[in-house]
Amino acid sequence: MSRTAVPLEVSDLAPFAKSLRQALTAREAPPSHVELLNLLAKAAGFRNYQHLRANAGASGRLSAATVAVPPPDLGKVSKAARYFDAEGRLASWPARYLDQTLCLWVFWSRIPRDATYTERQVSDLLRGWNGFGDHALIRRAMIDAKLLRRTVDGREYRRIEQPPPPELGPLLAHLAARS
Repeated sequence: MSRTAVPLEVSDLAPFAKSLRQALTAREAPPSHVELLNLLAKAAGFRNYQHLRANAGASGRLSAATVAVPPPDLGKVSKAARYFDAEGRLASWPARYLDQTLCLWVFWSRIPRDATYTERQVSDLLRGWNGFGDHALIRRAMIDAKLLRRTVDGREYRRIEQPPPPELGPLLAHLAARS
């Protein structure tokens, strides 16, 4: 039986190495190969090795598929635009998950790419972009939606580069036209 390669992407090697060192030094005996796989996956920000494999499998399927980009759903755009005020700040948190996700993409688009932030810096950015005062909710939702990545210790945050949904462009244009 052939093995499937599971790629491991680490955005910054220093926190990965520190987390792995702490996990290894806390042990009394050397880990088995399964325990070592779990330690490596946890140091990279995954729950365990199975989570890493599932994530790698999903990205592999997405990159292998050649799917035409569907046209934007302008109904979704108009629904999401209702949650933003005239200055382009999120005025209230949407109740529906689909509306929440599209609103999170707006925040994703405002975070500069290839920059590393502390939790405080990300919170300051999000505070300025929402009017309802719960920046921690947005930060956690962005991590859950895989739009933002943080290290295991929570010290560094980075935007995850990926293709946005087709509705993001029209939504950003609509918000820009309002202000």
